[in-house]
Amino acid sequence: MAAHLAGIRTANADGRYDDEMTRPPAPVRLATAYNNLFRKDSGRAHRRPAVAKAIPVRCFANEDIYFHVKRIDNSRLVRQADPKTGGVCWKLIGSVAAAALLLIGVLLPSAYGLLAGYQIQALKEEAKHLTNEQASLELEEARLLSPERMEQLAREQQFIDPEPQKVVYLDSTHGAAVAMNESALSGSGRQSKK
Repeated sequence: MAAHLAGIRTANADGRYDDEMTRPPAPVRLATAYNNLFRKDSGRAHRRPAVAKAIPVRCFANEDIYFHVKRIDNSRLVRQADPKTGGVCWKLIGSVAAAALLLIGVLLPSAYGLLAGYQIQALKEEAKHLTNEQASLELEEARLLSPERMEQLAREQQFIDPEPQKVVYLDSTHGAAVAMNESALSGSGRQSKK
């Protein structure tokens, strides 16, 4: 029975445990910290309730371990310069730049190909649009230059056919040269009259 109760503490009639008589009280115990955080009457003084009977209580694990935080002032310490650090930094910068250039060199042709594909597609759509526009303009031109349309315009503007003696037919062999000579002659005649 004693071996079974070796890890169990018993409280005395005054509420203190047997091992508390010999050692000084701990500043904060786990159970005390828990009670201080979560008890409802945190403003009142905490009193231990009187214990009528001896209650067996097991010890908490690591109850006797205390942590003390010591402040360390490092403001007077000066870091020593390491000559190898600069070389390592420049090697890292150079390797990152080389990797970036290699990656750009690998991806640039495919990006140019993709952009060229978009450009070709846009040009195809523009060519299709221009072809449709050209066809509609040719249709409009054919409608406006039709003989029926010319006769209608002649009637609306009261044009009359010239007399047969006033009609001059150009020789097809000389063509434009005759027309240019006549216009040049008529131009020089006008200048001589001035």
